This record gives sequence, structure tokens and C-alpha cells, in this order.
Amino acid sequence: MLDRANDRSGQEQHMNYKFIFTVFTPTYNRAKTLGRVYASLSAQTFRDFEWLVIDDGSTDGTELLIHTWEKEARFPIRYIWQSNQGKHTAFNRAVQEARGALFLPFDSDDACVPNTLERFYYHWQNIPRAERSRFSAVTVLSKDQEGRLIGRAFPRQIIDSDPIEIRYKYKMKGEKWGFHRTEVLKEFPFPARADLSFVPEGIIWSKIARKFKTRFVNEILRVYYQDFTGTTNQLSRTKPASKDAQGMVFWHQTKLNEEIGWFLYSPWTFFLSAVHYSRFSFHAGISMLNQLTRLDNLPRVLWLIFSPIGFVVFLRDKKFRV
Repeated sequence: MLDRANDRSGQEQHMNYKFIFTVFTPTYNRAKTLGRVYASLSAQTFRDFEWLVIDDGSTDGTELLIHTWEKEARFPIRYIWQSNQGKHTAFNRAVQEARGALFLPFDSDDACVPNTLERFYYHWQNIPRAERSRFSAVTVLSKDQEGRLIGRAFPRQIIDSDPIEIRYKYKMKGEKWGFHRTEVLKEFPFPARADLSFVPEGIIWSKIARKFKTRFVNEILRVYYQDFTGTTNQLSRTKPASKDAQGMVFWHQTKLNEEIGWFLYSPWTFFLSAVHYSRFSFHAGISMLNQLTRLDNLPRVLWLIFSPIGFVVFLRDKKFRV
């Protein structure tokens, strides 16, 4: 087992964190799958980490299960229960509670390979120390429970880029996974708005991308579980379109206003965002005038062209209760 408590870079020492990693798991009624996370962490070759579990109002015995593991685990576990407020609020709280310099979200129904933290730390340390302050994250690949790569590999073994460029220039799709520096996440919390019960994570990753770089590595460390129909078994399962409409409006508005400079790389992406922006706006009860005024000049043109399609999709949602 590797214990790097006395082998930290100057950056982590300066932050005065207790651990290298905080592994954060948000959970809601996932007692049946949390064992995957616990087993994965128990098998880690790298021991300088804590497991922080934020329970967003579970009623299925999750608390008792975690307390049982606390007594036997060879690593520190911290369990925090809160009333159901949404994953984004659990994430914000975990960032504030974290005692690790590097913050790794680990979903409650996933698993990872035994040397995951060791490899993450290796790749982080391989970023030259003089350049490390410009970086926020290391991101790797995922496989399903059958061992098949999910999505596409990166075009090179290592790419220093950001999530926006990776999405538009390199056309990367599929499940990726990685950590961020805790200090960076404190600088970019999820918005705490009463009207947002759901906030797409991409909103935050894109904001971070405008200031910090990410090291993308072609190494598979995460096991992303899928059911037999090929759909994901994640907390973010498909919901009725109206359920999280405000959050989806926020996401597509952000893409249209703040990422429109990438239009020529992927125009179809922005066409779809214009459709979904109007679609979810109708679900959220946002007037046509309000939809228009929330957008900048070029996104307004796209909205004018594609809002009729968005309205048709909205009507389809209502008819079929999608």
C-alpha cells in the first residue's frame, strides 16, 4: 500500500489539507449499490484519502450501513445526512467539508480499479510543478461492467486542454471521470437558487474551463454500471422534461451565451441547444419575451429560428408525458 502523506507537492502542503484526496459520494436511497464504492475504496493501493458521504435524505437504511463500515474500514469515513435538497447542494456542502486537496466525485452505484487513486496522483504529479497552478483537474476514461470502453478515447495518450475544447474541437463523447482541486471547486460553487432543484454539472465544469486547464489521460479507471437495456443506473436517470426544466434552461442558456464562440466547430450542438432552451423554457412557464431577453445577440438569432421546433417538442412532451 502507498502512503504519500509525507510526499506531497508544495501546493498540497501550502493548502494544509489533511489528505491528498477526498472521495465524495452523494447518495439518495442507494444502500443496495453503495457496496461497490466501499469495496473499491477498500481495495485501493493508495491510502492517503478520506471517504465523504453526503446523504441527501435517504430512507433505506443507508445511515446504518455507513456506520457499520465506519467501524471496520481501514480508511476514514465521514457521513453527513441532510434533507433532500438535490445533488448540487450535496456537492457544495462536500466541497466545504473536504479535508483532501484533490476532490474526486464517486457516484453511489459505480466502482473503480484498485490503483485508481495511485494513478490519479501519478498523473497529477507528472504535471510540472511550475505549471500545476494553471491546472484544476485530471480526467480519465470509463468502462462498463463488461469491460467495454464507454464513449471514445482521447486522440492522444495525454492532452492538456479543457472540457470546452475537448467537447467541441475534439468531439469527445461518453462518460469521463476525474478529480478537481478542492480550492478551485470552492471558487466555483453550484448556484444556490430556490428555483433550481437540479443543476447540470456541465455548467460548473465549463466555468472552470475558462480559467484552468485539465490533463486528459487515456487510462480506464472507472467502472460505470449500466443495466441490461443499456441505460444508465445513475442518480441522474431520465425524468419528465418538466421535472428539472429550470435547470435545463439554465444549462442551455449558458451554452448559447458563453460557448457560442465554438459554433463553427459544432454548429449542430448549438442548434440543439436552441431547441432545448425553448423547449424547457416552455415547461418552466417562461414567456417568449423573457426567453429572448435572456440571450445575447447571436444566440437570439438561433432561438428565433429554432424556437418553433422547441415548441413542437414541448407539445410532444406534454402529450406523451416525457
